[in-house]
Amino acid sequence: MTFLERINEDIKTAMKGREAEKLSTLRMVKTALKNREIEKMAPLTDEESMKILQSLVKQRRDSIEQYTSAGRIELADKEAAEIIVIEAYLPAALDESAIARIVEETIAETGASSAKEMGNVMKAVMAKLAGQTVDGKLVNQLVRSKLGA
Repeated sequence: MTFLERINEDIKTAMKGREAEKLSTLRMVKTALKNREIEKMAPLTDEESMKILQSLVKQRRDSIEQYTSAGRIELADKEAAEIIVIEAYLPAALDESAIARIVEETIAETGASSAKEMGNVMKAVMAKLAGQTVDGKLVNQLVRSKLGA
């Protein structure tokens, strides 16, 4: 079963269960996947679908920050609920200690010792973490702290 087929089945289930919030989120996800499929002019692979879902989660996290700073808690809560629905289709996120271990390994492999080499380290770390659910801001903070930036 492809990613899109799974989303379609879950949309049907949400309709039958009258789960309005979940239904609207799944429709939004389906639209994002279909739009990318149309742009590509070919069916999406599961990896491409995962990247799209990860970007949707990132967009929601950014929105939560903006809504919270503007005092719009109800909108931030809505975005958080959407993240929960979307993350159900993503692999479990790595915890901070696992990411920190990968950052330390990468710094040792690259021989980086200063903040000037942060870009190279970030690129290598993100390559190692490709296909996994990680927060780029967390990775950036860990790399900065390890390099003393």
